[in-house]
Amino acid sequence: MFDALLQLDGNILLWIQEYVRSTSLSVVLAPYTMLGDAGLMWITLSLAMLCFRKTRKAGALALCAMALGMVVTNLTIKPLVSRPRPWLVVEGLGHIVEENDPNSFPSGHTCAAFAAGMIWLRTLPWRWGRITAVVLAALMGLSRLYVGVHYPSDVLAGAVIGALCAWAVWNAYQIYKGSKTNLKNAEER
Repeated sequence: MFDALLQLDGNILLWIQEYVRSTSLSVVLAPYTMLGDAGLMWITLSLAMLCFRKTRKAGALALCAMALGMVVTNLTIKPLVSRPRPWLVVEGLGHIVEENDPNSFPSGHTCAAFAAGMIWLRTLPWRWGRITAVVLAALMGLSRLYVGVHYPSDVLAGAVIGALCAWAVWNAYQIYKGSKTNLKNAEER
């Protein structure tokens, strides 16, 4: 069963390389995927959100969700699983960008994108911003496949972990907010 998944993962990447890759897409997706290095794009946007009252909560919670995601993916799961990058394993697969981290599972770029994106989906005050957050997160995951540095299962796991980290941070915030309200109500009595 596990071998079948690995084979399917590799075949999907080879299909993307053969039928989807083009010079015009590479010009867009290769730089876009690099914006996710070390969560740079998501961290920068979250820090910028801290500067404005309407988006301060979105920025702060996204930073917390990304920090949790980094601990789960980069410090815990990646070293434990130690799955090599696809271009090192899948014969005939080329890659567009080079990765310093030799471990592939799960995708840290995708985890950071979904951790921030799912928080922004809940907290941004504008509908267009919430939709854009989800689209950018999904595009980050797809870009990791396109450039050949992750398997589809790496990206799927990164998205799930990122979304779960966002969920955990959101729920922790709700509990904090509820306890703060309860304390205030108790003081007023």
